[in-house]
Amino acid sequence: MDIRPRRNRKSEAIRSLVQETTVTTNDFIFPLFLLEDSNATLEVASMPGIYRMGLNYMLREIESCLKLGIQAFDIFPVVAESYKDKTATKSYDKSFFYHKALTKIKQEFPEAAIMTDVALDPYNSDGHDGIVKDGIILNDETLEVLGKQALSQAESGADIIGPSDMMDGRVGFIRETLDDNGFTDVSIMSYTAKYASAFYGPFRDALDSAPKSGDKKTYQMNPANQREALIEADLDVDEGADFLMVKPALAYLDVIKLLKDNYSQPIAAYNVSGEYAMLKAAAEKGWLDYDRVMAETLLSIKRAGADIILTYHAKEFAQLSGAL
Repeated sequence: MDIRPRRNRKSEAIRSLVQETTVTTNDFIFPLFLLEDSNATLEVASMPGIYRMGLNYMLREIESCLKLGIQAFDIFPVVAESYKDKTATKSYDKSFFYHKALTKIKQEFPEAAIMTDVALDPYNSDGHDGIVKDGIILNDETLEVLGKQALSQAESGADIIGPSDMMDGRVGFIRETLDDNGFTDVSIMSYTAKYASAFYGPFRDALDSAPKSGDKKTYQMNPANQREALIEADLDVDEGADFLMVKPALAYLDVIKLLKDNYSQPIAAYNVSGEYAMLKAAAEKGWLDYDRVMAETLLSIKRAGADIILTYHAKEFAQLSGAL
């Protein structure tokens, strides 16, 4: 035989020479959950190892992660029910604990890239990403609130705004709002292809943000559809998105590749809470080698075309890499 592919697999040194895909901490954005009580910390029951934490704990967590090489963080607020209303007014209240915390974090760690989430569900008494009237999620009325929310986050120090609401036209509306107020350097990472997935359950446990009624299928994408992601991506690019995101990641590797093959913008993928929880549960049962499966999972997302991975595995991967 003239061609023997196994020659390039015969040792670790040679396998490393020909390795096509590599995952590093530079690829990660680490999602964090912020509590109002600065000195509180509470593990998310359905996400072992992931904690909701007050500002003092979060500052220490970010410092620890920076030392491990993780430089980007997506910070989500845990909003008490007493603060929620039908128009999500706390989402753009700069005196709210979330905005104050963003400012403090950016002051303490100016070198870190801070990303924020733009959607109404953490603040909305209906638990939806948009304003609800008579059971209908109102698109254009929601844009006004999203614009205020994005602006308040930029004013509080956010480097990257992440519209996850899936309202039509929101990227353009937010881009115009930011630009008109002097925040031309604030980036937008659009949740371009966000599917109406069953993998979000543990995240909603972490934020207590599940819909009070109905579901999100009238605005999040149908899991059966792939080509529809191109329509969403075309719109986001035209409206000024700096990054395009696919969410979830593992069940949508084909969509990650589709966007990577068709767009010049960096492609992000959100390795969501349910995907994280599955590995943790299997590892606790002794059914999987957690470290190996975690690394292989992240590698598969990168191999599919993701330039950026939002993942709850970020810190564990960094610690594992440092130990090797």
